[in-house]
Amino acid sequence: MQQELILSGSPHIKSGLSTSRIMLDVIIALIPACVAAVYFFGVGCIMTIALCIGSAVGCEAAIQYFTRRAVTISDLSAVVTGLLLALNLPPNVPWYIPVCGSAFAIIIVKQCFGGLGHNFMNPALAARCFLLISWPVAMTTFVAPFAGVDAVASATPLGVLHEGGTTIPPLMDMFLGKIGGSIGETSALALLIGGIYLLARRIISLRIPLAYMGTVALITLLTGHPEMILFELFAGGLMLGAFFMATDYVSSPSSPRAQIIFGIGCGAITMIVRLWGGYPEGVSFSILFMNLLTPLLDKVLKPKPFGEVQKVNE
Repeated sequence: MQQELILSGSPHIKSGLSTSRIMLDVIIALIPACVAAVYFFGVGCIMTIALCIGSAVGCEAAIQYFTRRAVTISDLSAVVTGLLLALNLPPNVPWYIPVCGSAFAIIIVKQCFGGLGHNFMNPALAARCFLLISWPVAMTTFVAPFAGVDAVASATPLGVLHEGGTTIPPLMDMFLGKIGGSIGETSALALLIGGIYLLARRIISLRIPLAYMGTVALITLLTGHPEMILFELFAGGLMLGAFFMATDYVSSPSSPRAQIIFGIGCGAITMIVRLWGGYPEGVSFSILFMNLLTPLLDKVLKPKPFGEVQKVNE
């Protein structure tokens, strides 16, 4: 009896996870942060989130349609980009800022480089920095929690420290989210819940978040302020960046050693900006800078192919 051999290209071992399933898990993991944002800053956050997501999805569908490519909005990647951007914005931004930010993230950072899988940096973070340069006042004006319609300007804990202030919020308020800041960065508890969900689902590994937060804690300890370790971890967008932005599949390294170096680099640059920079927060800049080094890290720290013969020195 003649037997037929079926030949196919690698990979031969496939995962049951699809792109849309991974993106859905990220959206589910961000729900606690969204709920905390609405609780602390009001229902206006829902409008900002909706504008970001709607603009991101609309821009992706439009540019793919007009460039005669397959429309891939069903993979939910544009939804994740819009949601992450929204969580990086202040609660009271004007409507045009989420729209412009989402358009920049999708059209410039993502689609101009080939779409999903080809962008060299995190689109949401790149858009946040673009908005910060374009509208610095609106992007750095925060409100106090539970302010309602009588929005009261409130500095972030890092902003207070950067200006030389000594009155910082209690750690419990920072852990729960009862502080001023961007929509999704204030509640460390909500972000930890989401991060644990992604780890349990094996969507991300612990290497980058642990290396990132461990480096921040170590530098804080070495600078002689061990009492500030939890403050540095809870403040700003560090939790959001460590679990949701630095772990982006496309713009972060793929090899384990490279991921650890990537996380260490993010932590080091974050603390350099916080301690000696002219801007109180360094999470966005640190991750974007390390995104640029991702190809180099993957090349230098590429794991050896399985079955490679060890070279013998003659």
